Amino acid sequence: MKKTDRISDFVKDLAAESAGTGDFDARYSGYFVCFNRGDYYEAHDVLEDLWLQTDGADYAFYKGLIQIAGAFVHLKKQHARPTHPKDGRRLAPASRLFLLGQKNIAPFAPLHHRLDVTDLIRFCATHYSAICESNYQINPWNPESLPQLTLEID
Repeated sequence: MKKTDRISDFVKDLAAESAGTGDFDARYSGYFVCFNRGDYYEAHDVLEDLWLQTDGADYAFYKGLIQIAGAFVHLKKQHARPTHPKDGRRLAPASRLFLLGQKNIAPFAPLHHRLDVTDLIRFCATHYSAICESNYQINPWNPESLPQLTLEID
């Protein structure tokens, strides 16, 4: 089974959880469902499938959201195995992805596709700062309080 087919099947399963997110592509809505559950790798994959088929302005927007999910993949893995030779060094790559993600979504502020982009930029900047100020020693991600991204109501 091709990756696109797996993503398509996965998104169908997410459809009920993303009800009420408007007329958006199910992969965009599914990104938020996965992200809010702490399934950052899946959020990345779901939106990447849409991003690879996108031209125009939304290309950079989706890319930025994918990078932000990628940052959280690093934080989650580092949290799970902080002394592991590879996973223990994931804070620097996470911080770089926060910067790249912010750069890509910034032109869409303050609001795009019902996402408060300004708030998300501030959220990423807070995580970036926490990592850098700790000299890449403290992971700000906590599985007990998963970050939540919400779409504005029409």
